[in-house]
Amino acid sequence: MSKIIVKELSKTIRHNKVLDNISLELDAGGVYGFCGRNASGKTMLLRAIAGLLVPTSGSVEVFGKLLKGGIFPDSMGIMLADVELVRYLTGYENMELLAATRGKAGKKEIERAMERVDLDPSDRRKYKAYSTGMKRRLVIAQAIMESPQLLILDEPTNGLDDGSVKLFHDIILEEKARGATCLISTHLIDDIFPLCDRIFKISQGCCTEMAAIKEGGL
Repeated sequence: MSKIIVKELSKTIRHNKVLDNISLELDAGGVYGFCGRNASGKTMLLRAIAGLLVPTSGSVEVFGKLLKGGIFPDSMGIMLADVELVRYLTGYENMELLAATRGKAGKKEIERAMERVDLDPSDRRKYKAYSTGMKRRLVIAQAIMESPQLLILDEPTNGLDDGSVKLFHDIILEEKARGATCLISTHLIDDIFPLCDRIFKISQGCCTEMAAIKEGGL
């Protein structure tokens, strides 16, 4: 089935309900935004859809595959908020290291992904010398380098300047045209509003579709 189906999903951590009975269906090939304040639950929801969070109750199914403990979507690129790569490696070396874990991307794919985010694969600077924006763009590059069916991006525009946000928009539209399903979280709705087919508000672990935005207005 070409859908992502989240059914009555709840997660409790240390007596704190971080996800509260969330149900939604997302068609394949769309761009979906999840907007909320820090600690609202949006990162936890994306982690659950990525198979990185075991629900307390409920279920997550991605394109016909039921996710359980240790089971993940078959083809996924993911960018988690505040992720750090290896400080003493170059950008290309970091990409090469990550590509080796699955063996789906080679030199050509790594170089293409870096160039798409306006990074030079031949740059010999170490990751620790990168600016904040360069680090964010490199993490976006690793998420897209294998041309995944599902792309999950948690706060991808944090630390990006206006030009890089525009570049990010172009990449997402290209990924959608390729047929990828894109899930994007943010606390700044303006950063993703032009991209999304549907937008959901996450607050106190609950998920509500923002119908006014869906219809084209705020």
